[in-house]
Amino acid sequence: MSAQLKMPALFQDRSLVVPCLLFVVQILLAAILSPRLFTVDGIGGAILVVTPLVLTTLAITPIVIAGRASVDLAVGPLLSFINVTLIAWLVGNGITNPVAVISWVVGVGAAYQLIQALIIIYVRVAPIIVTLSGFLVLSGVNLMVMSSSGGVAPDWMMSWGAGTSIFSPVLGLLIAAFAIWAIIRRTSFFTHLRMTGADERMAYTSGVRVNLVRIAAHMLGGVFVGLAALSYTALVSSGDPTQGSNYTLQAVTALVLGGANLAGGRGGALGSTLGALNMFLISYLLSVFSFGSVTGFVTQMAFGLVLMTSLLINVVMTNRRVA
Repeated sequence: MSAQLKMPALFQDRSLVVPCLLFVVQILLAAILSPRLFTVDGIGGAILVVTPLVLTTLAITPIVIAGRASVDLAVGPLLSFINVTLIAWLVGNGITNPVAVISWVVGVGAAYQLIQALIIIYVRVAPIIVTLSGFLVLSGVNLMVMSSSGGVAPDWMMSWGAGTSIFSPVLGLLIAAFAIWAIIRRTSFFTHLRMTGADERMAYTSGVRVNLVRIAAHMLGGVFVGLAALSYTALVSSGDPTQGSNYTLQAVTALVLGGANLAGGRGGALGSTLGALNMFLISYLLSVFSFGSVTGFVTQMAFGLVLMTSLLINVVMTNRRVA
């Protein structure tokens, strides 16, 4: 027993075995097929590209852990909404102070998720209906705020998107998000969050305020969406009302690939990050090959196959634990 307790969490959690193996295989393939990834420019560019996906995946992680199959389908359009309002409303009106910008992106993300949580919990509408409606509404609102890509990021963010340095402000955002998660994980809130997702009735009878836990989980997710929108703005250096929606499918796939249970109770930053890194590597390796005009379709097909395979593996592993 003592030997088992000394083992790293990576080896104790079976759900991390598949994403770890896939990550190692893809890293080896990348080293063979495209070693440029392992240069300073390559790593710097990879951090810039993968950070919005990692943070978006982290955003839906606490919401999924909370249970009730609360997968936030609106996370992608919410990212775009924060991005376009930052460019059109703040920068467009000369508000570029870093404190104001960061407060805006984090505040809007948390506020939206608070409203969404209140509707799900107290109006008692199914999470998938609320988040799907949010996806559609925000997709339309984004185009009303900004009909096409345009505008420029604040001056102090322009150098963020260079992707020529490993130690960049974008990496700082990623580290800040991990620090927030590490702090949260050491609190009783995280324990209550997992209890709520695993068995809501038992958590309630144990004195856990399950509604408050779910609200806090949504707001925490909103903070991560805000950071994701900030890193995405650094990536594109402008406003884009449509591309953020693509992060919904990728984030959900990364979450499942990272070993999270969509029914609730299981998931974490390590698995979500591994899932997002694997998604990036899939896209990167596919870009090495030339598929002509169908490159985008091949990538989407690969994401779909990864999602289905990951779901099947999770179902099999869950059934084995129950047995």
